[in-house]
Amino acid sequence: MPAAIDIDGLTVHRGGNLVLDAVSCQVAAGSVTGLLGPSGSGKSTLIRSVVGVQRITSGTVTVLGQPAGSKPLRSRVGYVTQAPSVYADLSVRENLRYFAAVVGAAAGEVDRVISAVGLTDKTGALVARLSGGQRTRVSLAAALLGTPQVLVLDEPTVGLDPVLRRDLWEMFHGLANAGTTLLVSSHVMDEADRCTALLLLREGRVLAADSPAAIRRRTGTDDLESAFLAIIDAEQVGSR
Repeated sequence: MPAAIDIDGLTVHRGGNLVLDAVSCQVAAGSVTGLLGPSGSGKSTLIRSVVGVQRITSGTVTVLGQPAGSKPLRSRVGYVTQAPSVYADLSVRENLRYFAAVVGAAAGEVDRVISAVGLTDKTGALVARLSGGQRTRVSLAAALLGTPQVLVLDEPTVGLDPVLRRDLWEMFHGLANAGTTLLVSSHVMDEADRCTALLLLREGRVLAADSPAAIRRRTGTDDLESAFLAIIDAEQVGSR
């Protein structure tokens, strides 16, 4: 499949520290690609680079054929940060009406995205009174306004109960089946099998980029956590 996101030689320094070290990888169009790695591996910095809000040292990031963060991408890329990015003192509907106006989405889009994230019974509730999982879904709804072609999600399932995590992943695959490209970061290895493709990031470098099945075959393991450990161990041996 063609690449919706193309990263070539991406290097980022923050506070004098090397965070991403000449990262090169691609995200296929219409895929659910998981960006996996421990805390501090550079996942959020990579995601910020993809949406064009991170100052980079060198390299290029191209999204849908355009430089990351360029004006033509503003209505084509949705971004959900780790922290809820909506207003606590507004209701669900008020938040989404506001963000719809910002991105120029049609009025009917508000009801569509509320239904898509399963919050129809919470439309009039203040965000401050919602659970953490519900706030995450409001942020996701805001990102879905305008039907973005690329959706970038930074650890969207952190702190959510297993049922809600399952429901969100089903939604992600539904979006991908409809043509949206998703890049989803996580440090929870049991979510890796929910992805169609994986990028394993550690200490600012990509150690593996392939499908879950291919990574298991490559390492001769039955589960992805063992596969990732095998890749890390092999990388450490090779660097000695």
